[in-house]
Amino acid sequence: MAFLEKLNLILVKMLAFVGGVFLVGMIAITCANILSRAVWVPIRGVFELMGYAGAIVAAFALGYTQIKKGNIAVDILVNRYPARLKRVIHAANSLIGLAFFLLASWQICIKANTMMATGEVTETLQVIYYPFVYGVALGCLVLALTLSTELLKSAFQREEN
Repeated sequence: MAFLEKLNLILVKMLAFVGGVFLVGMIAITCANILSRAVWVPIRGVFELMGYAGAIVAAFALGYTQIKKGNIAVDILVNRYPARLKRVIHAANSLIGLAFFLLASWQICIKANTMMATGEVTETLQVIYYPFVYGVALGCLVLALTLSTELLKSAFQREEN
């Protein structure tokens, strides 16, 4: 299980770094667009680039956010339960999330395959965008790996006395 945790952490950090690079690129393009509007004409396709880069930033942050417990959790009732029941609820939550994000990743890959086969491109810049869709699928898949790691940890965790 230590190998799975280490692999998961490496993947999550790599995706978070790439997502950060995309975010910095989004900031640079937005600033350049603001300056070019004031002086000249706006940059073509900024709306497209922001949308696709934003999808990558959000998808690549999923696993990191899960590891850092950065999601909203309303556990006012669960905190009152015994430790064993808390573990069961956590495991069930991880299992449901794992199933959902595996399914999402699979369906997103199918959509990306269709886009690649048809040669779909963006409207303004004519950029192929199936790589961005595959990126979202990758983010969902890494989140599923994170959830599977959490599921295994809660299933094999020893009782605390």
